[in-house]
Amino acid sequence: MSSIVVVTNAKVRTMDRARPIAEALAVRDGRVLAVGRAEEVLAAAGPGAEVIDAAGRTVLPGFIDPHNHLLSTAESLVSVDARYPRVGSVADLVAAIAAEAAVTPPGQWIRAFGMDDAKYPEGRPTMRQIDEATTEHPVIIYHVSGHQAVVNSAALTWRGITADVADPAGGAFLRDEGGRLTGMVLDSAMELLLPLAVDIGCHGPNFHTDLPADQLLSWLASAGEAYLSAGVTTVCDPQVSRRELKIYRAARAAGTLPVRTICMPLSHMLDDLAEIGLAGPFGDDWLRLGAMKFYADGTLLGGTALFSEPYGEHGQFTGSTYHSPEELTTLVRRAAQAGWQVGIHTQGDLAMSYALDAIRAAVAVTGDDSRPRIEHCGHPTEAQVRDFAVLGVIPVNQPNFLFDSGTDFVRRLGEKRGHRLQPMREEIDAGLRPVLSSDAFVSSLRPMETVANAVRRRTREGGPIGADQAVTLDEALRAHTIDAAYAVRMEDRIGSLTPGKLADVVVLDRDLDTLGVDELAGVDAWLTMIDGRVVYRAG
Repeated sequence: MSSIVVVTNAKVRTMDRARPIAEALAVRDGRVLAVGRAEEVLAAAGPGAEVIDAAGRTVLPGFIDPHNHLLSTAESLVSVDARYPRVGSVADLVAAIAAEAAVTPPGQWIRAFGMDDAKYPEGRPTMRQIDEATTEHPVIIYHVSGHQAVVNSAALTWRGITADVADPAGGAFLRDEGGRLTGMVLDSAMELLLPLAVDIGCHGPNFHTDLPADQLLSWLASAGEAYLSAGVTTVCDPQVSRRELKIYRAARAAGTLPVRTICMPLSHMLDDLAEIGLAGPFGDDWLRLGAMKFYADGTLLGGTALFSEPYGEHGQFTGSTYHSPEELTTLVRRAAQAGWQVGIHTQGDLAMSYALDAIRAAVAVTGDDSRPRIEHCGHPTEAQVRDFAVLGVIPVNQPNFLFDSGTDFVRRLGEKRGHRLQPMREEIDAGLRPVLSSDAFVSSLRPMETVANAVRRRTREGGPIGADQAVTLDEALRAHTIDAAYAVRMEDRIGSLTPGKLADVVVLDRDLDTLGVDELAGVDAWLTMIDGRVVYRAG
């Protein structure tokens, strides 16, 4: 029997330029049936339809987050929350770990996410300070960027790491003036620390921890409410190893995968996937392979982003890369030859030049519809933005970083570079389709926070951060829906409320037309549908 639902008395923003605004929407058998005036939509639906009165609320296509570490976010939601402002000092951090240690059996790992030591008055924490919380548990505290961590001495002992450990390619163990390990590990050095499910070499930071599958599946299912209550219906996980793929496949088979999921395999898998002739897009509308993920440089906050000029309060940050420029170009070209769309993590302007060289090689292979992605796209120069337009680059932005850490960015990069981060206005004016994403677990997964931060371009402290790069509300919403669908090559089926497309719908809990810019960040879903089925309803 046909299932028909009509949402009426609504402010529908369809993201379809042919009919951008409507007052009602009908879905049937998992697809959009009609949009338009209430009377014409009700007529198209016919008798017997379920009618939902939106009471003047805004209705959108389900939000698409094209850079969201879904499984790791699920893991972070059940770990110690070390995010600022909950944890604003080393003393707060030690107290949070000590509280967790008090209820954790000795010998078990304690994990925390979200440490933002740039805001700590004491500076970076050390393992000796973390030892004050516990020496009976190995402890790892992930930096807010996900690219570094601090551990206690028990964690180093557990892994057999001593002061003579060598720094791996693409990473480092920080030491004090006496050459002693501080417990802070950067980028690929994390590979040597954790109980890992996979070895990814120097292809990126390794947060693929070895945990029981039933535990990961349970956490993934539990994360569903956080995503659906925010209106997220599709995510693209930008760093997938066999750990993530196995869990996503198991969840898909069990019917517990909470949202549509596109997987970006990490570049360490290139040879294995090429050997069997597998490339994205591949899969179904719930679980599929998308682009392949590469790393050019590191992280802005951690000091490993690669700029043409050093940065930091004392010019102390020189940045690092995971591959030489030639190696990156070779890897990306080989992926393109194997049929992959490519996405390259890139922050600093010098790393951006390396990424662009690699993208030119990919586009030469794959042609006009390559859709190369630059993940984060922190600090492109004006000339590099012009190159983006020629190459069809999709900048994948996370303006939450500007709110969370904009003051720190300006302090470390200086006024000129700090205010040029994530130049979305310039990218749109150049004819590009930049997209919005969260990079959860690194920042909030709630799309309306991301939208608000793209529109207001202000820091947590209230100061401007590249105010001339602000976008309009409509541009921000498009960047989190239809343009995000384009980035993941699914614009033919999701991203707009166009008749015939999959019926992924979010009814927000307010009318966006009545809100000021600062109120946008507080908006969540009142009702969320995937495939025309209500999967979340507030209250």
